[in-house]
Amino acid sequence: MRKGIHPENYRIVAFKDMSNDDVFLTKSTANTNETLEVDGVEYPLVKMEISRTSHPFYTGKSKLVDTAGRIDKFKNKYAKFKK
Repeated sequence: MRKGIHPENYRIVAFKDMSNDDVFLTKSTANTNETLEVDGVEYPLVKMEISRTSHPFYTGKSKLVDTAGRIDKFKNKYAKFKK
């Protein structure tokens, strides 16, 4: 294997799903400034909007996630074409 091409900061990171507050630990090189305490140990924190615990494909439930009002914008824009 070639030397010097692999990241040096590979460590355990806490990923938090902001839609349902689920937290899971995995290894990552993601940069972050925040930390989160899990089971008495402090880990770097990466916040996510959707994860395996909230995505409709994995949960089998349809859930509307609209973080920026995009759906309302779309409905307002195309309301004039309604019959």
